[in-house]
Amino acid sequence: MPSSPEDLADRMAARRRQVNADDGFAREIFTQPRDQAPETARAFLDRWPAAAYMSAVESWRELSGGEIEIVAH
Repeated sequence: MPSSPEDLADRMAARRRQVNADDGFAREIFTQPRDQAPETARAFLDRWPAAAYMSAVESWRELSGGEIEIVAH
């Protein structure tokens, strides 16, 4: 049983990455301060355009310290 909502979120994120690990997508995980996270996500999507690579932000969440974790493929 998770001891906090953050523990539950961490377990769910780890499980999601394991389940999707063999689906053929290369994933990148970014953890950054809130003000930098959108710029990083945009740079990733610009570098790997969806039309050619099916790129997307798969998930994002706010961590306890105020940072944002982004999972992109």
